[in-house]
Amino acid sequence: MTSTPLSTTSNPSSTATPSTSAPAARPGRSAPRRRGSGWFGALLLRLHFYAGLLVGPFILVAAVSGALYALTPTIEQVAYRDVLHAPVADTRLSLAEQTRIAQEHVGEAGATPTAVRPAPGPGDTTRVMFADERLGESESRAVFVDPGTGEVRGDLTVYGTSGALPLRTWLDQLHRNLHLGDVGRLYSELAASWLGIVALAGLGLWLRRVLRSRRRAATARDMVRPARGRTGYRRLFGWHASVGFWVLLGALFLSATGITWSQHAGPRVDALRAALDWGTPTVDTSLPGAADGGADPGAGEHAHHGAATASDGAGEALDPTLFDAVLATAQTVNVNTGLVEITPPAQPGTAWVVQEIQRSYPTEVDAVAVDPETLQAVHRVDFSEFPLAAKLARWGIDAHMGSLFGLPHQLVLFALAGGIASLVVLGYLMWWRRRPTRERRLAGGAPPERGVLRGAPWWGVALVLAGAVLIGWWLPLVGWTLAAFVVLDVLLGLRGRRAGGVRAGAAP
Repeated sequence: MTSTPLSTTSNPSSTATPSTSAPAARPGRSAPRRRGSGWFGALLLRLHFYAGLLVGPFILVAAVSGALYALTPTIEQVAYRDVLHAPVADTRLSLAEQTRIAQEHVGEAGATPTAVRPAPGPGDTTRVMFADERLGESESRAVFVDPGTGEVRGDLTVYGTSGALPLRTWLDQLHRNLHLGDVGRLYSELAASWLGIVALAGLGLWLRRVLRSRRRAATARDMVRPARGRTGYRRLFGWHASVGFWVLLGALFLSATGITWSQHAGPRVDALRAALDWGTPTVDTSLPGAADGGADPGAGEHAHHGAATASDGAGEALDPTLFDAVLATAQTVNVNTGLVEITPPAQPGTAWVVQEIQRSYPTEVDAVAVDPETLQAVHRVDFSEFPLAAKLARWGIDAHMGSLFGLPHQLVLFALAGGIASLVVLGYLMWWRRRPTRERRLAGGAPPERGVLRGAPWWGVALVLAGAVLIGWWLPLVGWTLAAFVVLDVLLGLRGRRAGGVRAGAAP
């Protein structure tokens, strides 16, 4: 005969029959909690359980794809070494000559480069980039030219400011949106948003377990490194707790920086930075007296559509010699690294821009706007003068992408992402060990008891509700999925009560 909760008494050795025993709680409903008796820890446990169970697959995919992406800067150097590098030569062609070679290679009438990235050092190639309507957003066609001989060593699609080549771009899009476009970006935002919450809930549970232990030092030690000799669920739990301890700060960092790229929470971050004047300074490309050439200074986005000159990027054919001249001007101002991008004007009556693009530490992202007529610098932006928040944002993004410290940085990110992925796998193995059986019919596989807020003081309930509303507004996908969790929990609770009523009615 299977055991039922109908024979519960205060004395474990009692042999009272169901007719004489104290009333028991219905299956699927927890016993009433005393107000203030550990309700917050139970709430964290339930949140950690449901978020891990239901959002875990999204976090797992993001972690695995992120681990692969972390190594791509180094893999790219190996996979595309013949394109990115060339034999060192004693002579060096001018940027104008290299640009003309790239234009001839493209072979399209009026093909005008949108940007040029000179070879950063001996043995590297120059990138001459062109717009192509067949490519996606932020993509360009790049022709790689040997600066010594003028040989075209490659013609590839590059992506974004990082200039990612096809392999890295493919993995980047896999990590970002599963190659599903804007719809797929919901997955990565869901993973980034919940990762931090799950990590903080796990930290709370970790501290709760240590503080409630009579042997705190031993318990903390066992939760920093897995205790030996344990098997089954306890062994899995030990690994889950200890790995979670070591990846906690990294997980919070990846969550916070990942949110800045998201569709729904990202604009809120941008608005906050703008309100606090934490934005990243940008170089001003307007030219003194440009309005005198026929452009209406009050025309807003339609300004600077006056007559074009030979040096205008949107007028007659661009003069390739300006790439050399503009770069020379910038190098006398604040450009002192080989990793730069030279961009012709996007519209008539505006300046050329020379932008440093060195993301490795020390960061070099100074920029200069140069008047193509006078070859004088008209505006400059120096990273050293960025607000602290803007510097932290720059370093945070580059740290997320593994750009700051080369291969060691990439290996750390790979290990961190691997640790996060292992936490998800360990969590599911723990759930499987305690999955529903005929004897244990708790909804979802032995989740913590429901109804924990009924045992909370009024101020606790108010704080939880206020926190949920605030987090749901700041992180919309968390708000939507949290509401879905509540609905699911209620439905599973009703199902458990119904099933319990059936079992109770069938009991002898």
